[in-house]
Amino acid sequence: MYSRILVPLDRSATALCALEQAAVLARLSGGTIVLLHVVEELDHATGFEPAKVYTEEVEPTFLAAGQAMLEEAAARLRKDGVTVETILRQSRGERVAALIVRETAAANCDIVIMGTHGRHGIGRVLLGSDAEQVARLSPVPVMLVRHAQARPDSGAGS
Repeated sequence: MYSRILVPLDRSATALCALEQAAVLARLSGGTIVLLHVVEELDHATGFEPAKVYTEEVEPTFLAAGQAMLEEAAARLRKDGVTVETILRQSRGERVAALIVRETAAANCDIVIMGTHGRHGIGRVLLGSDAEQVARLSPVPVMLVRHAQARPDSGAGS
């Protein structure tokens, strides 16, 4: 079974659904969940901040927020008896999917469980799909999880 499960977190509902699935698998297998949050610096900077302001105020703030999110998720899992590790990384312009794949190998994980937004059409073209890239590049199996409200209605009859 899986002994090390990587779960990338990004504050989305789909990531939380993936975390729930990973917790079930970890409890069944006795595995460890490795929580990963990748901070995309461009999401937190305007580019107009002086370097000193960025390094002394902006960067520490978003890193602390990312670490707090990881620790909050880890605490919930530990309360349920799941062994957890956390990893916080900065993208520094690198694609998030590439960092997830690299951390999968570095943390010696057996599987990646991550949320997907299920974008189609122009949204997928414009935004890309980190989940799809991870699934293509990962050296281990990848489970993609959608938020329950994002799933198509399979029981509707006409």
